[in-house]
Amino acid sequence: QVQLVESGGGLVQPGGSLRVSCAASGSIFTINTMGWYRQAPGKQRELVADITRGGTTNYADSVKDRFTISRDNANTVYLQMNSLKPEDTAVYYCNAIAYSGRRYWGQGTQVTVSS
Repeated sequence: QVQLVESGGGLVQPGGSLRVSCAASGSIFTINTMGWYRQAPGKQRELVADITRGGTTNYADSVKDRFTISRDNANTVYLQMNSLKPEDTAVYYCNAIAYSGRRYWGQGTQVTVSS
């Protein structure tokens, strides 16, 4: 089992920056990919960015050149969000994918971009 705990969400003005973090615990040796999804009210959950254990990254087109995902060890992943827009407002969920394909989810952290 893997547990994911997010932190760092909040309220920020348009054009501002925010960093969210996710720490994994438990059977972390089973994790390959870690990443972030988001879900805005009335919309489906969508991939924001993810990163493999080997460091390969993947971004949604809507966040390329604004967001950066990083991973400082096997179990902590960060999402640096710059030039935030109101449409980035959503609940951001940390996700981990094991080598087996099993997925784990965090509880979510609210990010609100508003003046």
